[in-house]
Amino acid sequence: MTITEAIVLGLVQGLTEFIPISSTAHLLIVPSILGWGDPGAAVSAVIQFGTLLAAIIYFFRDIVRLIGGFFRGLITRRPLADVDSREAWLVIIARSRSSSSACFSRSTSSRRFGDCGS
Repeated sequence: MTITEAIVLGLVQGLTEFIPISSTAHLLIVPSILGWGDPGAAVSAVIQFGTLLAAIIYFFRDIVRLIGGFFRGLITRRPLADVDSREAWLVIIARSRSSSSACFSRSTSSRRFGDCGS
C-alpha cells in the first residue's frame, strides 16, 4: 500500500464514519473503483482503530465528566441527582437497550438466514 492509498483510505474513513452508512464498505469499494485491490483486514482494523482513538480524544472531557458523574451518583446514592450523573445513567440505559436489540436481532437473523460466518 502506498502513502497515497493510505491517505485516501484515511480520508474516506474519516468522512464516512459518523454518517449512517458503512464506512467499512467504503474501505472496500473505493480501492476497487480506483483499481488498487483489497487493502486487507489489517489495514481496515488499523484505520478503524484510528477512528476510535480520534473519537476518544475528541470526547475525552465528556467521557471523564460522565464517568465522574456516574460514580458521584453511586457514592451519594442519588444516581439522578445531578445532570452529569443522570446523563451517564441515560447513556448506560440506551447502550444496554441497543446491545440487547443487536443480540436479539443477530440471533433471530441467524435462525432465519443462517450464520453469516463473520
